[in-house]
Amino acid sequence: MKMLLKSSSFSSFLMAGQSVSALSLFSAEELEFIAEDETIEIIPNLRMEPLNLLCGDFGPFFPQIPTQVPLWLAVALKKRGKCTIRPPEWMAVEKLTQVLEAERDSQEMSEQLPFHYVEISRLLFDLARDDIPDVYMVRSLIEDIRDVRFHKVETDLEAFNGRTVAVKIKNLSAMEVNIVRPFIGRALQAFYKHDSPELIPDPERVSDRRQQVATTAPRRQLRR
Repeated sequence: MKMLLKSSSFSSFLMAGQSVSALSLFSAEELEFIAEDETIEIIPNLRMEPLNLLCGDFGPFFPQIPTQVPLWLAVALKKRGKCTIRPPEWMAVEKLTQVLEAERDSQEMSEQLPFHYVEISRLLFDLARDDIPDVYMVRSLIEDIRDVRFHKVETDLEAFNGRTVAVKIKNLSAMEVNIVRPFIGRALQAFYKHDSPELIPDPERVSDRRQQVATTAPRRQLRR
């Protein structure tokens, strides 16, 4: 059964999960929509009164004065040429280099990246590339970090056996959870089916047991 968890099958599943929404609970676009509620710093180039929104109040906005806004608002202003986006501190080359070294030196997942680091970085790469210093190096480092983290997840999953009932992996990101969770569910079902059939209810046995209980149970006399 451990053949189910070999690197080739798991890696191909991960790659498929990033492009085929049927294999994941959410599509990449849906996760990005959720991630857009994260706050980020912008530098406006206009003067604007505060925005009173359902999700909170943001502003007032003054030229060249940094302010915090949701990522979706930052993207909307960026598209209209009303601001520049200041990448979060964790997207600096020095910080990402430290994270990559920490990921390579330990089997534990690093806590230095936000839960939506994949979605945030993808949005900024697509919509604010010109605001990211050393953008190609940043992209390369994030891809390397993702590869190392997925390799560690793969190593953890290879410890599966027929008696595994739950898996605990700390500090996974939203995208990693979304890709790994369906694979874990299917792997556990396969283990139960092939290694522990007694754990799976047999409809025929359940039906026979119900009939036996019905036959042997004392009958109540009907009241007249």
